[in-house]
Amino acid sequence: MHEMALCEGIIGIVEEEARSRSFSKVKAVCLEIGALSHVAPEAIKFCFEAVAARSIAQGARLEIIATPGIAWCMACSQGVEIKQRCEPCPSCGSYQLQVTGGEEMRVKTLEVA
Repeated sequence: MHEMALCEGIIGIVEEEARSRSFSKVKAVCLEIGALSHVAPEAIKFCFEAVAARSIAQGARLEIIATPGIAWCMACSQGVEIKQRCEPCPSCGSYQLQVTGGEEMRVKTLEVA
């Protein structure tokens, strides 16, 4: 389950921010997770609680913002929303798509005390 390692990385980011900005408690962590990121939001929620339990983020609320997969269709020259890789352009049916968004997972905001 790579979500556990991702959550450990998230906690590492949170702890680094705590050191550099001098806060002592995290109340909420807001993550942005792209539809094409291969990250399961439910697994992240489960793993986050386990990893945060032994950190500055113990008891913190986890908020997840899902972002769509976005691709540029080379055939019809449009930006289109896609749910997964290797699907055709919803506008013209072409498979000549270049992913331009929705692969990311990032810490968007922290609520701290």
